[in-house]
Amino acid sequence: MLPQDIILKPIISEKSMNGIPNKKYTFKVLKTAGKIEIARAVEELFKVEVVKVNTINVRGHLRRQGRTEGYTPSWKKAIVTLSEGSKAIEFFDGMM
Repeated sequence: MLPQDIILKPIISEKSMNGIPNKKYTFKVLKTAGKIEIARAVEELFKVEVVKVNTINVRGHLRRQGRTEGYTPSWKKAIVTLSEGSKAIEFFDGMM
């Protein structure tokens, strides 16, 4: 599987931005991807060294529209910690 298929998009929120000084980056990832696959994909895409990967399965939220209600899709979030010697990911540099 290609790294582009595993890492779907970066998560830009206030909480995820607070982790950037500590070299922690947050991504939305493929639901079936494991920690090792996520680490390899980030290393290959951004040319950095990954130390640790934490994953969270996010449940869908209940949404209503009039009488009809349903759930948004569930998804998987990965918090990737980079090594001290590795450079920052360029995409997030413009955000800070």
